[in-house]
Amino acid sequence: MFRKNKLAMLVSEFLGTGVLTLIVLSLSHSQLSLPYFIATAAGLTVTLMVIALADISGAVFNPALTIGLWTVRKLKTVQALSYIIVQFLGAAAGWYLFLYFTKLTGVKNTGTYDARLLVAEVVGTFIFSFSFAAALYQRMNLGLRGLMVGGGLVMGSLIASLGSAGILNPAVAMSLHQWGWGTYVLGPVLGAVVGFNLYNLLFVQTEVAEVAEAKAEAKAEAKVAAKTTIHRSTVADKKPVAKKAPAKRKVPAKK
Repeated sequence: MFRKNKLAMLVSEFLGTGVLTLIVLSLSHSQLSLPYFIATAAGLTVTLMVIALADISGAVFNPALTIGLWTVRKLKTVQALSYIIVQFLGAAAGWYLFLYFTKLTGVKNTGTYDARLLVAEVVGTFIFSFSFAAALYQRMNLGLRGLMVGGGLVMGSLIASLGSAGILNPAVAMSLHQWGWGTYVLGPVLGAVVGFNLYNLLFVQTEVAEVAEAKAEAKAEAKVAAKTTIHRSTVADKKPVAKKAPAKRKVPAKK
C-alpha cells in the first residue's frame, strides 16, 4: 500500500497534468487559439501549479520531463514510471471533462510524422527542460521556481510553434489528438533528455566539486579544532607536582 506522502505525490501529478490539459484544450478550441495565447495560458497555469505543488511532487506534469529527470537520477525508476502513468491518466481525465462540458465530437488525430515538427518539439522542450533544470539545481524558492518553469514553457512553446503545435508534452498531445510516436512523443523526450543532461554536465559538476572542496576544508578545520581542544584539556588536567622537601639529616648524638 502507498503511504500518505507517496499517494499525495501521485495525486499532485494527476491534478497538475489534468488542469494543464484542460487549460490547453479550452484555448485550443476557442477564438483565442493562437500560439501566443495558448503558450501564455499554459505557462501561467504551470507557474501557479508549481507554487502550489512543487514541495509535494516536484511539479513535473510532463512524461518527457519525467524521463529527463530520471536520466539525471533525480527520480527513481519506480517513481518515474508511477509519475508517467498518473500524468497520462490526468491528461485523459482532462480530455473527458472537456468533452463533458463542450460535447465536442468528430476530433481526429493529426499527429502525423514530419521532420520539421519533430525538430521543433525537440528545440522547444530543450529550452523548457533547461529552465526547469536551472530552477531545480539552483534551489530557487517556490515563487522564482514557478516563474522560471512557467517562463521556460512559454518561451519553448512559442519557439516550437514555428514548426509544430508547440505542445512539448506527450500527455497533453494525446488529449489534443496530436499523438505521434515520431513527433509529439519522441520530440519532447529527446529535448528533455538533452536539456537536463547538458545542464547537469556543464554546470552541476562544478557545483558538486565546489561543495566537495568546501566539505573537505570544513573537515580539516574541524580536525584542527578538535586537536586544539584535546591539547588544551590535557594541559588543564595536568596538575603541578609538589616538590618534596629535602630530607633532614640525622645528627649523631654526642656521647
